[in-house]
Amino acid sequence: MLKPFKSLKELGALLPCLITNRFKDEFGIVVASPNIPFSLTFLKKHFNHRFQILSCISGVDFLVTNYRFSVVYDLLSLKYNTRLKVKTFVNEVTPIPSSCDVFVNANWWEREIWDLFGIYFDNHPDLRRILTDYGFEGHPMRKDFPLIGYIEVRYDESKKRVVTDSVEMTQEFRFFNYETPW
Repeated sequence: MLKPFKSLKELGALLPCLITNRFKDEFGIVVASPNIPFSLTFLKKHFNHRFQILSCISGVDFLVTNYRFSVVYDLLSLKYNTRLKVKTFVNEVTPIPSSCDVFVNANWWEREIWDLFGIYFDNHPDLRRILTDYGFEGHPMRKDFPLIGYIEVRYDESKKRVVTDSVEMTQEFRFFNYETPW
């Protein structure tokens, strides 16, 4: 059976990365954010790796750490039947270089991460909102995004557009604690 990695040390010597845990046939590496395009190009085109399919890019919010966000690229090698997770960590103001030149389908994944988390991708060809409305304020997948508010966004069938209405509570919102539950 063909294996993409003769040894994990070989991959670490060829690519500036940190090898993380291995679960079954899935490997993980951590790469500095400026090295993402080079690392993805290397993993896609190198003869011993051939991770030619980008199956997903996902974002994670850790909220209380210095590098608040993690972006995870899930790669698949059909030749070697292996998966690889390439991770990078950034804070709120550091952009990540876009990987659209390496994988064409990264365009939509990066737009989704920017829309939901607010992680900026540098040199992206069309970075705009994809899942939320253009007038939407904030990024809803952030852990500090408010879950209650005073406006409601809904689609109005009679007006054929998205409208915002003020929320009217029938009773006062209560903060419960264990000493006085009512």
